[in-house]
Amino acid sequence: RSAMAEERALAMVTCTAPVNIAVIKYWGKRDNDLILPINSSLSVTLHQDQLKTTTTAAASRDFAEDRLWLNGEEADVGHPRVQACLREVRRLARKRRGGSTEDASPLSLSYKIHVATENNFPTAAGLASSAAGYACLVSALARLYGVEGELSEVARRGSGSACRSMLGGFVQWQRGERPDGRDSFAQQVAPETHWPELRVLVLVVSSEKKQVGSTAGMQTSVDTSPLLKHRAEAVVPERMALMARHIRERDFEGFGTLTMQDSNQFHATCLDTFPPIFYLNDLSRHIIALAHRFNAHHGCTKVAYTFDAGPNAVIFTLADTVAEFVEVVRRSFPPATNGDQFVRGLPAGSASLPEELLAAVVTEPVPGAIRYILHTKPGPGPQLVDDPSQHLLGAEGLPRRCA
Repeated sequence: RSAMAEERALAMVTCTAPVNIAVIKYWGKRDNDLILPINSSLSVTLHQDQLKTTTTAAASRDFAEDRLWLNGEEADVGHPRVQACLREVRRLARKRRGGSTEDASPLSLSYKIHVATENNFPTAAGLASSAAGYACLVSALARLYGVEGELSEVARRGSGSACRSMLGGFVQWQRGERPDGRDSFAQQVAPETHWPELRVLVLVVSSEKKQVGSTAGMQTSVDTSPLLKHRAEAVVPERMALMARHIRERDFEGFGTLTMQDSNQFHATCLDTFPPIFYLNDLSRHIIALAHRFNAHHGCTKVAYTFDAGPNAVIFTLADTVAEFVEVVRRSFPPATNGDQFVRGLPAGSASLPEELLAAVVTEPVPGAIRYILHTKPGPGPQLVDDPSQHLLGAEGLPRRCA
């Protein structure tokens, strides 16, 4: 009986959620409150063994107020986007309870909540931390309140790209037509198991925060870039269909080429914004040139780059190309000190490079320019963590350890 009372007093759930990388980019909102995009987008969900957000949500009648901790530091729980997610999940929970007589979840909707969240990768460095963060928040809250069903719409209210992190594998976010946003949600194009040879290399250039945040940059682009309008109306719809087909057919040549073209066009719209926004730096351009030389040497698309709103390059390739390309990167950007830790994540294997490849592809080395390479692959959507020892909050609902 005391155990039951204990359970009612404090309910706790921990989830993990993945980062996703868009291959057809989302840039620009048509509604800032509801976070409705001006164009559809398509992404690859990355594996949580290498990149994930972990979130613990707890509710208790003893909590005096809602509280939030991000990477060990207390953060503003009143943030409008956090509040939007909380409000939506509670609304769905109320709706669900209204319809059922027996209430499986003893949790009162009036209880305050505590949320702790941690990323195992740099926040706000162009690695879609907000996507993983809000997907994780919504997953944990939904589990806490016993809400099921279409949650990508709720995650979208936290961060647009978060709706894509609610699913694994290859995911499209439908732009939707309705002003209330009910038809703007994520759908899986193919599961993570669909293309087992696909690999992802994140070339981590710098983990500094970017100069122009995505939200502000996007709005300026919508207001000032004619190219962005053309992209949304004339270019993206066709590319969405084409990209989905390349994925279904596991056509790397088509997938890789279109991925690079779309990344380039997204950054062209940033340049077309007034004043212009530069997310790429000299090193990003160096990596782009390197990828094109590598592909030209092989006479086909072996590697494909894409850049989000930050300088880190994300390279898609197939498993049989990883070792060779990693060695090319190592020769082009010789690691300063962490030679052993230069490649993290999945093992990359080793390759010896033929002289003609070195001559054609590796031009002037730039030592120490790339901090490390993270090797990963497509992975599943949010996961429930069953092991209570993994909770980020202790029995009193406060952070267990400071990051």
